[in-house]
Amino acid sequence: MVLALEIRYPKSMNELHWDSTYEIVKALEAAHPEADLESLSLGELCRLVVELPTFVDDPALANDGILKDLLREWYEERLI
Repeated sequence: MVLALEIRYPKSMNELHWDSTYEIVKALEAAHPEADLESLSLGELCRLVVELPTFVDDPALANDGILKDLLREWYEERLI
């Protein structure tokens, strides 16, 4: 028996860009609820973002500031 797992993204999500911090975090949490944020490297976070099906921005535009903001927002979102 094979079970298919469907990831549902919030309906308000359209194309994601690096400045869509909150929307990216919501999509990451939906796609990777098991992610260990304490040990997640910025490189791994970048890969996870770029692999999101609705992410359309240029991966080369990522920088430590953007990635740290995403990680902080993701961490804070889990605290709620």
